[in-house]
Amino acid sequence: MSEVIRLENVWVKYGDIVVLEDINLSIYEYDFLGIIGPNGGGKTTLLKVILGLIKPTRGKVTVLGDTPEESRRYVGYVPQVTLFDREFPATVLDVVLMGRLGRKGILGRYGKEDLKVAYEALESVEMLELKDRRVGELSGGQLQRVLLARALVTDPKILLLDEPTASVDEPTKTNLYELLKKINNKVTIVLVSHDMGVISSYVEKIACLNRRLFYHGSPEMEGRAVEETYQCPIYLIAHGFPHRVLKKHKRSK
Repeated sequence: MSEVIRLENVWVKYGDIVVLEDINLSIYEYDFLGIIGPNGGGKTTLLKVILGLIKPTRGKVTVLGDTPEESRRYVGYVPQVTLFDREFPATVLDVVLMGRLGRKGILGRYGKEDLKVAYEALESVEMLELKDRRVGELSGGQLQRVLLARALVTDPKILLLDEPTASVDEPTKTNLYELLKKINNKVTIVLVSHDMGVISSYVEKIACLNRRLFYHGSPEMEGRAVEETYQCPIYLIAHGFPHRVLKKHKRSK
């Protein structure tokens, strides 16, 4: 598989505060990478560096063989939803079509192709039947699916998701991760979260980030790497018993 994202010795500082320290990371075509870490550990900053929204203080970032700014049109982004105006006067279809604005310009009009792509994206996230519903009437999980569809209408090669299940219940989380696994057949996915127990059951690779990148790309998640990331002892528990939450992987020869 070809390398689609590469970070070399990347540092990000806000004044004297180091947010990312000497990050080296390679992500390959059709990877499904989960980045876990505590709040404030730099996960969102890392995504914005890949998008070209934040320039590193030091180091080099390459996306699809070019600069993040030049490759941004091939990257879909689903930001973390913290506040949302329930009175916002837009339908589900309106929100998804906003993802096509980059191709039209602010004053451009949507055409038949835009509507076709929007319908296909909504169908892929199982939200087509609700296309005319106001977004303010949606549940948290439904809203996440709409935002995912908005990212998909750009026909991305890479999909970046920031805490996509932060405001949804456990069954909805499972459904969303199953949906992402299907999308991963065509798109490279990078998903950041602090939810170790769920994310490790679905992604193919895991990285631990807390300013520094402690771990990346191995078929196993080591306890030491997790504890270094969270700066405290970590136990993974299900049904009252510690266990390994990663699914079985094929061992490399």
